[in-house]
Amino acid sequence: MSFPDITPSLKSAMPDLRGRLLANEALAPLTWFRVGGPAQILFTPADEDDLAYFLSKLPASIPVYTVGVGSNLIVRDGGVEGVVIRLSPRGFGETKAEGDTVRAGAAALDKRVAETAAAANIGGLEFYFGIPGSIGGALRMNAGANGGETKDVLVEAGGVTRVGERVTFSNADMKFVYRNSGVDTSVIFTSALFRGKLAEPEAIRARMNEVQQHRETAQPIREKTGGSTFKNPPGHSAWKLIDAAGMRGFRVGGAQVSDMHCNFLINTGDATGHDIETLGETVRARVKDNSGVELQWEIKRIGIGR
Repeated sequence: MSFPDITPSLKSAMPDLRGRLLANEALAPLTWFRVGGPAQILFTPADEDDLAYFLSKLPASIPVYTVGVGSNLIVRDGGVEGVVIRLSPRGFGETKAEGDTVRAGAAALDKRVAETAAAANIGGLEFYFGIPGSIGGALRMNAGANGGETKDVLVEAGGVTRVGERVTFSNADMKFVYRNSGVDTSVIFTSALFRGKLAEPEAIRARMNEVQQHRETAQPIREKTGGSTFKNPPGHSAWKLIDAAGMRGFRVGGAQVSDMHCNFLINTGDATGHDIETLGETVRARVKDNSGVELQWEIKRIGIGR
C-alpha cells in the first residue's frame, strides 16, 4: 500500500530543514526481520539541531515513531502512517572516551560503545558487546545482557521532545525498570553519557570474548531475527516456558520459533510481519495455557496490521 505524499507541505513549512524526507519509503530493509510495509514519511535528521527544528515545525496531529538499527522491531505489513525518524550514524553515531566515561550518540551501536570503552581501558560496559542494537534503543529499553544493564552504567541521557525542546535526564530521571524506562515515549533520545571503571585491558578483552562466545553458541545470530522476543517473567526464563509449551521449532507461514533458542523468532525467508506477530501471539497463548504465565513482548511492533 502507499500513503498520501505530505512531503511538499512539510518542506514548505520547514524551509531550513537539512535532513532527508522520503515519502512511502520501504522499512523492511531497515529491520533485522526484513518484513513490513513502508513509512508514510521517513525522516533522517542531519543532527540534533535539525531534529529539534523538524519536531518544532511538525503538526501535532502527525504521529511520530523512532527506529534505530531495527534489531528489536516488527514493522506490520500495512506500513506506518505518519513520520518514522531514523537517526543516522553520521549525525548521531559518535563515541568518545574521557577518563572513566564514554559519551555516545543515540545511533552508535551498543557494540561500538563497548569497543570505545575497551580501547580506553574502561571496564563495566562489556555487556554492550553482546547487544545488537543502538544506544537510543538501549536507553528506551534499559537494554542488558550477560549480567549488565543500561541502568548500571548510565550517568545521563539527552533527548528532544515532541515539540522540539532539548531535555536532559539523570539516571534517576530515567525511571528504569526491567527492559523499559519511564521517560515519556514521545521523547527521542539523542545522546548518552556512561561511566565505567578503569581496569586492566586483558580483563576487559577477556570479558568481551566471553560475551561474544555466549552469543555465538546460544543465539541464532546469523538468522533474520529480532533478538529476544519476550521479557523474562519474574522468577522464570521465557525460553524455558516456551520450550515447555512445546513451541520449539513451531512455524506460522515463513516465521519459526528458533530451534537454537526458543525466545528468538526467525524469518526463514518469506515471512510477513503478520506471520511473525501471529507466531508470537500463538506462543503467548500456548505458554499461558501450559504454565499460566503471560509473556510480555520485548520486541517493539509498529504500523498497520492486516
